[in-house]
Formats: sequence, structure tokens, C-alpha cells
Amino acid sequence: MTAQYDRRKITLGHLLRPYATSLTIGFTAVMIEGAASLAEPWPLKIVLDTVLKTRTQHGWLQQLVFSGNTDKIAALKFAAIGVLVIAAVSAISTYTERYLTTSVGQYVMHDLRQTLYSHIHRLSLDYHDHKFTGDLISRLTSDIDSIQTFITSGLLGALISSLTLVGMIIIMASLNLRFTLIALSVGPLLFLVVFRYTRRIKVASREVRKKEGEMVSLFQEVLSAVRVVKAFAREDYEQRRLEQESREAVGIALRVRSLKAKLSPTVDLIVATGTSLVLWFGGLMALSGALSAGSLVLFTWYLGKMYKPMRELSKMTDAYSKAAVGYERIQEVLETDHRVKDIPGARPAPQLSGAIELDNVSFGYGRNTPVVLKQVSLVVEPGQMAALVGPTGAGKTTIISLIPRFYDPDAGTVKIDGSDVKLFQQKSLRQQISFVLQETVLFHGAVWSNIAYGKPDASRDDIERAAKQANAHEFIERLPQGYDTLVGERGMMLSGGQRQRIAIARAVICNSPILILDEASSGLDALSEQLIFDALNGLMKGKTSIIIAHKLSTIRSADVIFVVDDGRVVERGKHQQLLDKGGLYAELHEFQFSAEAHAAQ
Repeated sequence: MTAQYDRRKITLGHLLRPYATSLTIGFTAVMIEGAASLAEPWPLKIVLDTVLKTRTQHGWLQQLVFSGNTDKIAALKFAAIGVLVIAAVSAISTYTERYLTTSVGQYVMHDLRQTLYSHIHRLSLDYHDHKFTGDLISRLTSDIDSIQTFITSGLLGALISSLTLVGMIIIMASLNLRFTLIALSVGPLLFLVVFRYTRRIKVASREVRKKEGEMVSLFQEVLSAVRVVKAFAREDYEQRRLEQESREAVGIALRVRSLKAKLSPTVDLIVATGTSLVLWFGGLMALSGALSAGSLVLFTWYLGKMYKPMRELSKMTDAYSKAAVGYERIQEVLETDHRVKDIPGARPAPQLSGAIELDNVSFGYGRNTPVVLKQVSLVVEPGQMAALVGPTGAGKTTIISLIPRFYDPDAGTVKIDGSDVKLFQQKSLRQQISFVLQETVLFHGAVWSNIAYGKPDASRDDIERAAKQANAHEFIERLPQGYDTLVGERGMMLSGGQRQRIAIARAVICNSPILILDEASSGLDALSEQLIFDALNGLMKGKTSIIIAHKLSTIRSADVIFVVDDGRVVERGKHQQLLDKGGLYAELHEFQFSAEAHAAQ
């Protein structure tokens, strides 16, 4: 089950809290693993100090293990069994810790990805208008993976290293404080170096992630438009563009790698210095008899083990830096507010009759962008067929985008059935509006699943009935697997007319009271266009329909036509009324009529 997070307060604690039980068991396993690691050299010390009689055991150890008996065979037997027991305990605890941390890491990745993906879907369109898709994909994949990697290998790994280090220091200090201080003399310098490099690596890693997002955006943009690239023979250009981006990415990545490459040998050099000090002074103390052979072996063992956790902690700076940068990038998206959101007290939309009104509406796509709509007012009665016409860029698509609240107007009101659309919950509003757009996008899947996209519980009979109304049933039946045929990415296995008829079937099956058509027949051949219009005529019956059309011959039967120019409604009326006025509509009609007549000659 996916854990639910408050998107503004996602911290490491919030991510891990649902899995507290697993982490507690994992923490216990870590403690046992650390204890086993600390106990590992003790059987050898017992052999050297008891069996070889270099020194009598500590009183507590002799009483605990041998009950006061100093028999060499008993000591040897205990040491041999101890090696096996310690190895078994270490193996079981290590497996438990790694299995649980891997599980927690995977589930956290799942939860975080679900939270981020859900939030991205609910962000307003204006956010997606200005954001690269590839960058969002990078945050959903690479950035979340970096956090998962840190939780899996870094979180309890750092704890193991820290506990092991502390345990070794305590044991060594109990045996010989002076020798312990010598062993730890390089510690402050080591951690100072690691801390300094960690900060620099984090800054450089942030640049790497940003560039990776840009690269993914480039891949997504070019590969999704590969037909255009081939049509204009721009393969070499795109290759050069990728090469430039890739070289920049390589340069940034090499800077990060250079920092990491400097950190590792620097740590090794400091550790080697500490090792040489310990060997020198430890050897002198052993020669003077201040240190037993068993204790010297114990110290030497711990010496190698002690610097390993130090090295591991320094290497974890890489995993931590990547995770920290990934977290920052994820949090940046999660902290982005919905520009269009349900207001407090918004209610589910009732069954709509389809009366649409824009009252003195003005709108721009951003603070520093031009105003697109300027005091637009229009009314469409229930069941009417309304058309929006005008030059490219006049604001027609913006008008229809305000009706389902893809955007909210900067001024004025958009109403349906006399109520401000802001009073309705967005989902319930959009469920009563169907769209057939100029750019028909189908999803990779079967034909039937694309038709039923807006109504997942539709039966097979409903799907086929909708396809018949959309004049799509016949060509679907001729496909290799009929309704089960896969349409390919974005429906590219089908022709433009076929994709559009499936889109119409998708609108038909929803049976919404409001229908919005944006250049639904653009770019189609005459036969496909006729099939589309036959389907649309059936679809629009009894519904409030708003059509954006550049081909004016297709909207002659509209109940009302709104002529939009430079963000304003400059004319309104029926086809013949507008022609009689001799305004912009008449000019557009004359231009198209002349162009069509010329093309027919």
C-alpha cells in the first residue's frame, strides 16, 4: 500500500516512518552485526594470551569463559567455536539488515514516485507549458533512484560504520588509552577533509543532475518527433546538437569525478599516516612489554577495521550528495502550487445542461506575457452548436481552455448553467465535457482501451456502439486483431483519419452534455474528412458544442458564430448574417472561397 505524505513536509523521517518496524529490526541486526565485528579478533587473542601463555586473561573473561580454569584445550576449543559462532551471527545479521534496507528503499522509492507523479498530474497546465517533460522524467527516475540507493546502502551502512568505529575506540581505550589516542590522531584531519569535499561534491552534483534533466528533455523531444527529423533530413543537425549537450554534460561530470578522485587518495594517504604511527609506536610498546602479543594483534586487527569505516563514511559522501540533490529537485516540484485548484467549499458539478457564458473575461499566460483575451463576452445556449473562427493566434484555443478550467481567467467569469465554474470541483466538471482535438493523441495499447479511456468501466458493447457512431467500426474490424490491435506509441500505427475517428469514439462513449472540437478534421483527405463530419454530426446532436474551425464551409450550419481577432470577439451571428455584414468573417470567407476555387482549377 502506498504511504501518503504531506507534499510540503517530506523529510527523511516522513519517508521512513511507515516502515518503522522493518527499520527497527534492521537496526537491531546492525547492532548485532557491529558486535560480531568487534568480537571477531577476540578468539585469536584468547589463543595467543591463554594457549601460548603470553599473558593471563582479564579476570572477567577468565571467569566468564573458563570459570577460572586455565586449561589450554578448553581455551582453544572455546576460540574455535567462537570463530564459527561469530561468523554465523555476522552472516545472519548482515543478510537481515541488507534485505530489510533493500525492501525499505524499494518501497520508499515506490511511495515517493507515486506522490511526485500524482502531484505532477495535478499541477496546472501553465506549469507544464513552461517545464521540460524530460526534466520531469529525470526527477521521477534518476532523482528518486538516488534517494533509494542512499537508503539501501548508505543509511544503515553509515550507522554500521559509526557504531563499529565507536565500539572499537571504547575497547581499544579500555586496553591502552595512550595507544588508542595515537591511532585516532589522524581522525580530525580525516573528517575535516571529508566534510570539505562533501560540500564541493554536492554543488557539482547539482549541476550534473540539472544537465541530465536537459539531456533527457532533448531525447524526449527529438525521438517523439523522429518523423519530422527524417522528413527534413536533419539527422546530422540533431546529432551535432546532442554532441554539444553531451560534451557539456561530460565536462560537468568530469569535474565531479575529479573531486571524488581527489578525495579517495587523500583519505588513503591520511589513513596510511595513521597506520604508520600505530605500527611504530605499537611495535615499541610490544618490545618494552607494555603490550601483550594478543593485545598487539587485537590492536592491529582493529586498526585495519577502524580505518575501513572511516573510508566507508568518506565514500558515502557520493551517495549522500546525489540523494541530497535528488531530494532538493523533487521537493522543488512538490512545493509548486496548483495555480488552478478547487476553492474551499467547491462542490461536485450537478448534471449540466450545457449553457456556457464568458462574462468580460481577460487572460494572459503569465505575468510577463502579452494579454491573450481582452474583455471577451459570449453566450452559448444549451444544445447549440457554436463556432469560433478568426486568424491564427487570435485566442480561440484559449477561450475553450477556460471552460474546463485548464486555466482561470485573470478577470471576468466563466459560467456553466449560470454558475461560476470555480464553484465546481474540477474533476466533476471535466467529466461532463468531451474533447476532440486537432492533435489526436492515443496511448500505446489496444484500440478498445483507447476508446474507453474516458469511461474505464465501459462494456464491449458500449465500445463497439461508440465506434459505430464514430464511423470507426469497419476499419477497426479490418485490423489484424480487431479491437485488441495495439495502436503503437501515440497511435502511430494508424492513419490520421483513423486516429481521429477513435478520438471521436472516445468522446462518444462519455456521452457528455458539452462537446469541444478543436480543428477536428484538420489535415485530413476529403474522404476521411467526410467520415469525420458524418460522425461529428451524430455526436453533436442534443449537446452543447463549441467548434474551432478554420475551414468556414464546415460551420455554415452553426447556431452562432463568434469571430475572434486579437483577443476580442469582434463579430457574432449566423453564417449568412456575418456575410451580409461584410466584416472580418466575410473577408475570411472570400479569401477561402477564392483559394479553393483557384486550387480546383
